Formats: sequence, C-alpha cells, structure tokens
Amino acid sequence: MRLVNTKINSKLNPTIKPILDTKRRALLSVMMTASVSALLLPVKAIAAIWNKAAFEATQLNQAQKDLGISDELPSQEIEIIAPDRAENGAIVQVEIKSRIPQTEAIAIFVDKNPTALIGNYMFTNGALPQIITRIKMADTSDIKIVVKAGDKYYTNTKNVVVLENGCG
Repeated sequence: MRLVNTKINSKLNPTIKPILDTKRRALLSVMMTASVSALLLPVKAIAAIWNKAAFEATQLNQAQKDLGISDELPSQEIEIIAPDRAENGAIVQVEIKSRIPQTEAIAIFVDKNPTALIGNYMFTNGALPQIITRIKMADTSDIKIVVKAGDKYYTNTKNVVVLENGCG
C-alpha cells in the first residue's frame, strides 16, 4: 500500500505540489494572523481601561486628581521597603505591603520624576495586597504610596536619596 501511494504521489507531484504548497502557505498565514489577533484582543481591552491622563501627569497633585484620589489619611499599615540611599536611580527596588483590610488598589508616586505616577495596581477579593517592583527615580524624592480600601484613601511615604540620576 505504501508503494502505491508513493507511485501516485510521484505521478501527481510535479503538477500538484506547487499548488498545494501555495495553498498551505496561505492557510498558515491566515492561521497565524488569526492567532496573533486573538492574543492581542486582551491587550486592547486592558489599554481601554488604562488611565492615560494620570500616567502622563507631570505633577503629583494632578496625577492623584486624575485617579480620583482625595482626602488621604496617613497610615502606618502601609509598609514601604526601599533603600534609604539608592546608588543608581535607574533601578530602585520597592516593596509595598498593605495591612489595611479590603485593599482594592495601590498607587506608587514619585514627585520629582518626569511623570509622577509610577504604577497603579488593582487587587481582587482575596488577593494579597503586596507589590515588589523596580522603579526609576530622577532625583532624591519621597516615594508616596496611596492605598484605596472601600471609599477611603490611605497614604504613607518614604524618602529615598538618589546618588546617581536614573531618568536622564
């Protein structure tokens, strides 16, 4: 049986093979395009909820206003673990832990950066409100953390001395 198939394929191969190769390539091209489009769909959905104005604000107060933050209460229940002195402002590791019940969001601000809002992280019920990230700092400044829990906003700050500029 294998011999028969080989003979049939060898007889049809010279005329059919270029057509089959072209159709196969076209099908693969369509399948790849569809796959990439399906993967990018969630990125478009996330981009739609991205607060562009807040992330482009150059002033801390404006970024907070664009996020809808008002009437912050100081809280020691927000733990900020960051170096007191950063040798290089291009890489400053920051860890934030919120012990405030029902934490919904954590926003990171650096006042003396080209854009004040560094990140805004949302948490669902049951998620541990903890973030470890690396940020850039243009100059010595306070790292300000704002936590949203229910309808209230809580804040804490930590000053970091930057020895070498990280945003220039």
